[in-house]
Amino acid sequence: MVFLTGAGISAESGIPTFRGAEGYWQIGSTNYQPEDLATRRAFAAMPDELWAWYLYRRSVCHAAAPNAAHLALVALERTLAERFLLVTQNVDGLHLRAGNSLARTYQSHGNIDYSRCEAEHPRVRELPQGLALDWPKARKLSPAELDALRCHEHGRLTRPHVLWFDESYDEPLFRYESSMDAARRAAMLVVVGTSGATTLPNHLVSVAAQRGLPLVCIGPDESPFTRLTESLAHGLVLRGTATEWMPKVARALGVRDGS
Repeated sequence: MVFLTGAGISAESGIPTFRGAEGYWQIGSTNYQPEDLATRRAFAAMPDELWAWYLYRRSVCHAAAPNAAHLALVALERTLAERFLLVTQNVDGLHLRAGNSLARTYQSHGNIDYSRCEAEHPRVRELPQGLALDWPKARKLSPAELDALRCHEHGRLTRPHVLWFDESYDEPLFRYESSMDAARRAAMLVVVGTSGATTLPNHLVSVAAQRGLPLVCIGPDESPFTRLTESLAHGLVLRGTATEWMPKVARALGVRDGS
C-alpha cells in the first residue's frame, strides 16, 4: 500500500503551506514569492540570502511536532511492514521524527535538514550541529556559518537538499523511479493533504487510476485529485483533515489503537 502525503498534513502541525500567505520573503526592499526563490537560478545569484531563508524555514519546521495523522502512518508502517510505502512531498522531516523509517519513506522533494555539494557525485549530508534550530526571520549568516556550510572537499558552498522549481526529479536523490515502480505494483493508493500541484503526485495518481486501484483521497477542499477520485469506480473521497481521517483509515486497515 502506498501513502502519498503533501503540505496539508504538515499544515495541521503549524507549518505554513509553501505557497500560502506566509511563504513570501523579503531581501532588501523586494518581496519574493517561493516560486521566485526556490530555484537554482536564485541560489546562483544570492546564495547567502537563500541559505538564510531556508534556515528560517527549517526553524519553523523544528518548532512543529508530528500530529495524529503522522502517528497513524507510523502505526500503519508497524502493522503493514514491508507492504507499506510512504512517498512524501514534504521537506520538513516530520514523518521521520514521528517514527516512520527512512527505508520506507521516500522524500520526493528532499529534506530541509540536509545539504549537498553539487559536485559530479552529490553527497547528501546533515546540516552542521552548530546551526541554530530557531533561526530568526531577519538573521544573516556569519562568515563562520557560511564556512560551516561549505563543502571542504570541493571548496564550494553546499546547497539545501530540496527539489527546486527549475529542477527535475531523479532517482538517486529523490527516488522518482522507485516511487513510480511502487505505484505500478501497489494494491492501493491513499493520498493525504495534496492537491496535485506537482509532477510526481500527478503521475502516481494517474498510474493508480489507470490500473483501477482502490484510491482514497483525504482533504478538505475540492482539487483535481478529489474530482478524479470521485469519477472512479474504486475511488473514495474523505472530506476533512488528515488528523480527522488518517487514524480512522489506519484502524480500517488493521491498526489497533495503541499500535
